[in-house]
Amino acid sequence: MWNQIYDPLHSPVLSTIAAAVPVVTLLVLIASGRVQAHIAAIIAVIVTNLITIFVFTMPANMSIRASVLGIVTGFFPIGWIVLNVIFLYQVTVSTGRFELLKRAVGGVTEDRRLQLLLIAFSFGAFFEGASGFGTPVAITGAVLIGLGFSPLAASGLSLIANTAPVAYGALGTPIQGLASVTGLDPYLLGAMVGRQLPVFSLIVPFWVVWAFAGWKGMKDVWPAILVTGVSFAVPQFVISNFINPWIVDIGASLISMGALILFLKVWQPKQLWLSPALRGRDESAATMAAAKPLDKTPLTQSEMFSALLPWIIVCIVMLIWGNGAFKTWANSIFVWNYPVPELHQMINKVPPVAAKPTPEGAVFAFTYLSFTGTGMLIAAIISGFLMGVGPGRLVTEYGRTIRLCAISLITISAMLAIGTLTRLSGVDATLGLAFAATGVLYPFFGTLLGWLGVALTGSDTASNVLFGNLQRITSEQLGLSPILMSAANSSGGVMGKMIDAQSIVVASTATNWYGHEGTILRFVFWHSIVLACLVGVLVTLQAYVWPFTAMVLK
Repeated sequence: MWNQIYDPLHSPVLSTIAAAVPVVTLLVLIASGRVQAHIAAIIAVIVTNLITIFVFTMPANMSIRASVLGIVTGFFPIGWIVLNVIFLYQVTVSTGRFELLKRAVGGVTEDRRLQLLLIAFSFGAFFEGASGFGTPVAITGAVLIGLGFSPLAASGLSLIANTAPVAYGALGTPIQGLASVTGLDPYLLGAMVGRQLPVFSLIVPFWVVWAFAGWKGMKDVWPAILVTGVSFAVPQFVISNFINPWIVDIGASLISMGALILFLKVWQPKQLWLSPALRGRDESAATMAAAKPLDKTPLTQSEMFSALLPWIIVCIVMLIWGNGAFKTWANSIFVWNYPVPELHQMINKVPPVAAKPTPEGAVFAFTYLSFTGTGMLIAAIISGFLMGVGPGRLVTEYGRTIRLCAISLITISAMLAIGTLTRLSGVDATLGLAFAATGVLYPFFGTLLGWLGVALTGSDTASNVLFGNLQRITSEQLGLSPILMSAANSSGGVMGKMIDAQSIVVASTATNWYGHEGTILRFVFWHSIVLACLVGVLVTLQAYVWPFTAMVLK
């Protein structure tokens, strides 16, 4: 057995600096724009191994095995989702169905600000609730680029929009993960998150449109933005506090989409915003081919059904694949678990990160049927057959998609190698302990700890599993509500989703803008930090000024 060491340099400051080296290396290389994302990720994997072996004293064989486990996990399930989402998109484009979808969306509104609300926020929230794990950004990024948005607008705004729903993603998986490590009731945790995120469900739609069109562009469509936000935030609060945390995103997103579409039947902006690029400097606009004028001929009922058919199938399949009963059944039959030799349960997480020495699992669970990406592949095949695409053409299209996504899949796998290695080595726990040492400011910095966890791991669920128990232990020591601070880990984490390297690569892949991950990161970075700090301020107010909002619910 090897016990994790959280202060290997016998100085909290120096140990924290050493722990930050891997993630700083990765982000600086990507943000520089001079190093391609897959090269940056590979360099960061090497640096992470050097830090874990020579500073944190992790045995070299364990470090290498953890890296390999992360690489495989990067492809299954994350890369598997991206590959099959892009495959579905390519099939819809090649059959002309995507052109019909553009006309269908254009029939609701030609205004690109309103298209953002409908696609990036509401439609994306549905896929976050149904499947999560990169699916929303992959789908909304692909749809927006198909609708004619610039690559930077399509990728960056999809990332910003995919925040407020994340804590309830994949039918409440982050909440369940948080409950599993804290021992707290998932209904109480879900309700507390539902007292935090609805505020940002109101803010984020305004924020996305402002980031795209500027203050005046946002102000001119404020009624539609308000309808979108309120119709999502109110159901988000009601469902999470009075029903359950599993169906929050599904219910809120459907209500939000319906409310916006109905509202746009009676209201349209005085002046349409037709520019596809970000207001101000948008270097990606120069890479765009001249857009063809949108065919404004109203769709017939059969054309409308044909346009929506692939996405209806995706929605149905994703709801099935996200269902716990289906996962339980599929994982009891179609599974291959591989405990990594000399790694699985050979590493102890120790106090103060865990209440007592706790072995870390290292199992590659190849649950090949229940993977979200498998559901997406099945949905794409069914859609292809119903659209008249034969098996040979589907195979050819899949081969093209693999070539299209190859570099991105390498990058995603390398990102997961870093996340897996930092988790098993205790490097990320060292960073977490630095946040936990902030005393009276802990409600603010504890929230940012969740943000850091998602930025490191690419997953709100992983961040909750990583730091959830630390949040509980620290909050109890400081006399704060453990439910409040555990929930804050998840709520703060959602704002880290837009800057985690894995999500940025998913966005660049979906928008076919490879090699520009640094530009995307620079665009979303400050949005991420400011929104995370605002969540921290809200949690601090809940802790000290409005304690009634943090009372334990019965």
